[in-house]
Amino acid sequence: MRVSGHSIIFISLFILSVYIHRVQARPLVLVLSNDDFNGGFDDNGAEESSGLDEFGESEPKSEEELDPGSWRPIFEPNDSAVHASASPQYYSGLHKILSAASEGNTTLMEEAVSEIDSSASSGDPHAQSVMGFVYGIGMMRETSRSKSILHHHFASEGGNMESKMALAFRYLRQNMHDKAVELYAELAETAVNSFLISKDSPMVEPIRIHIGTEENKDALRKSRGEEDEDFQILEYQAEKGNSAAMHKIGLFYYFGLRGLRRDHAKALYWFSKAVEKGEPMSMELLGEIYARGAGVERNYDKALECLTLAVKQGLYSAFNGLGYLYVKGYGVDKRNYTKAREYFEMAANNEDPSGHYNLGVLYLKGIGVKKDVRRATKYFFVAANAGQPKAFYQLAKMFHTGVGLTKNLEMATTFYKLVAERGPWSSLSRWALEAYLKGDVGKAFILYSRMSELGYEVAQSNAAWILDKYGDRSMCVGVSGFCTDKERHDRAHSLWWRASEQGNEHAALLIGDAYYYGRGTERDFVRAAEAYMYAKSQSNAQAMFNLGYMHEHGEGLPFDLHLAKRYYDQALQSDAAAKLPVTLALASVWVRRNYADTALVQVLDSLPEVYRKVEEWVENVVLEEGNATILTLFLCLMTVLYLRGRQRRQVVLDPVGADVAQPLAGPVAFPQ
Repeated sequence: MRVSGHSIIFISLFILSVYIHRVQARPLVLVLSNDDFNGGFDDNGAEESSGLDEFGESEPKSEEELDPGSWRPIFEPNDSAVHASASPQYYSGLHKILSAASEGNTTLMEEAVSEIDSSASSGDPHAQSVMGFVYGIGMMRETSRSKSILHHHFASEGGNMESKMALAFRYLRQNMHDKAVELYAELAETAVNSFLISKDSPMVEPIRIHIGTEENKDALRKSRGEEDEDFQILEYQAEKGNSAAMHKIGLFYYFGLRGLRRDHAKALYWFSKAVEKGEPMSMELLGEIYARGAGVERNYDKALECLTLAVKQGLYSAFNGLGYLYVKGYGVDKRNYTKAREYFEMAANNEDPSGHYNLGVLYLKGIGVKKDVRRATKYFFVAANAGQPKAFYQLAKMFHTGVGLTKNLEMATTFYKLVAERGPWSSLSRWALEAYLKGDVGKAFILYSRMSELGYEVAQSNAAWILDKYGDRSMCVGVSGFCTDKERHDRAHSLWWRASEQGNEHAALLIGDAYYYGRGTERDFVRAAEAYMYAKSQSNAQAMFNLGYMHEHGEGLPFDLHLAKRYYDQALQSDAAAKLPVTLALASVWVRRNYADTALVQVLDSLPEVYRKVEEWVENVVLEEGNATILTLFLCLMTVLYLRGRQRRQVVLDPVGADVAQPLAGPVAFPQ
C-alpha cells in the first residue's frame, strides 16, 4: 500500500487502503458441463469409495476416537467425553510448550521440546506429530523440512489425524494431488462422521482477528462468550421467555459458537425450554440429537415426536429427519423407502439443501428408487451450492473415483479439504481465539501456528498478523530463544505467502509492502512487484493500483506510462470505490505525459517531502493525515485543470492551430 514515498500518488493510496484492505469470502458457485459427465455412469455397478453410511453412523464416535492425541484434554479437562489417548509424558510436554509460550519462558520451552522429543523417540505417534511441528517452524530446533515430514509420516502411520492434515497440505502445495487426495479423503470421512444427520458439523467459527492492518474489533467483541454484552441481552430475553432467544443460546452452547465452550447440558436445557414454547427449530434439532444420541441418551421415539412437531409448525427442513428415520427404520414400524423419499422431496421442494443431498444419496445408491448417478450428481451440486458440507464430500468422492463425474484429482482434493477442515481438530481455533481474547498472545500464536501447518488459511493469516502486529511481544520462539527480527520476518512471510496461495488477497499485498518499504527485510522493488502481480491475478484493485504506480515511477518495473494507465483503469474497473485515487493517479500520469522534464513534475514528486516538513504546522488544523492527503491531491488536480484550460485558450488564440497541441477532454488515452 502506498502511504508514503517520493510522490503525491504514494499518499493517495491511503484512500485506496480504506476500502481494499479487507478479505471477503467469494461465493463458490459450481456449474456442471457436459464434459463433467463424460465418465463413470455405471448405474448398475458403481462401487463406493468408502463404507460410510451417509445417513449417519449407527454408533457415533466420540471426538477422542475421531481425533486421537487431541489437545482437548489440556483445554477442556473437565469434559466428561474426553479420554486421553496419548501418554502422560506427551501431555506433560505439550502443556509445558503452551505454558512457555504464555510466559515467554525459553528455558521451559527447551525443557518441553526435549520432553516431547523423548516421547517421540519412544514411538508415541502424537509426540512425533508435535516434533513435526517443532521442526517445521524451527522452534528450539533448526528448521528442517525433511525431519518435519519424517516425524509427520510416522505420526500419520500411527493414527495421528493432525499429522495427516499437515502432510496432505504439504502435498497439495506441491501439486501432488495423487498423494494429497488419499489423505484428505480419509480426513473428510472422519469429519463427516462427526456431523449430525442433516446439519453442519459442530465446527468452530473461523474468526479472522484482523481486517487488513487493524484488529477486527467487532468480530472479537462478538466472540467473548458470556462476557459479550449482546449475549447477556440475549440471555436476559431467554430468561424472560423469548423462545427465539432460547433457541439461539442453545445453538451457541451446542456448537460452541460466539466464544462459548460447548456445553451439551446447557444446550439441551435451552432447547427443551424453547420446545415448551413451541419453537420449531429447537424441536427439529432436539429430534436429530435424540436420533443421533449426540450428548444425550439415544431415543428414537422422542426423535420422531420432536421432528413431527417441527413439521407441523411448518419447518420443512425437519422432513429430512423424518426421512432418515424411515430410511433406517428407527422409531417407526419398519423401513419405508417410499416415505423417506417423499419426505426428502418435501424438504427439497422447499429449497432445503439437505433435502437435495438426501435425494442424491437415494439415487446414488438406488435406495427405494432406480439408481441414477447423473440425477444424484445434480442433486449434490444443488446442495453444494447451498453450502451443504456432505454434498461436497459426495462430489469429492465422485471426482476421486470417476463414478458419476469425470475423474479429477485436483477437484477431489479441493472438495475433500473443504470437508476435512470441519473435523474435530478445528477446535484448535476455539482455544486460540480464547487465548487471544484473554491477552495470551503467545499461546494464541502457538495454536494458530499449529493450525497453519494443517492448512487453515485463516490461521495462517492470524499467525502472520500476530507476528507483524506484536513483534517481540508475539512470544515467537526461534532456534535458540526468542525469534530474531529475521526469524520473525521469515516466519511471517512464509505464513502470508501460504495464505495468499489459498486466495487471501491481502496476504500477497502485505508481502509486496514488506519488500517495497523494507519492513523486516531488505528493500526489493522487483520482489514487491512479483507479490503485487500475484495479488493482481486475484483481481485485487489495490494490487493493480500499486503496479500502475511502479510503472509510472519505474520502480521494480519498467517506466511505462501506458501500462501505468492501464493498471489504474483496471483498478477502477475492479472496484468502483477506487474512483478518487485512480482519478488523481491518472491526473499525475497526464502531467508526466504532457510536462515531462519540467519543474512541474519535480514539484509533483517533492510534495510528500514538503508535506512531512510542514506537518507540525498544520496538525492543529488538519487532524488526520488522510485529510491532508486529500487536500494536497485536490490542489494537484486543480493544477491539472488549470493547465488544460490554458491549453484550450491557446487553441482559440491561434488561428492556424497547425502546430498547437489539441485540447484534451480527459486523462490522456494511450493507444491500445
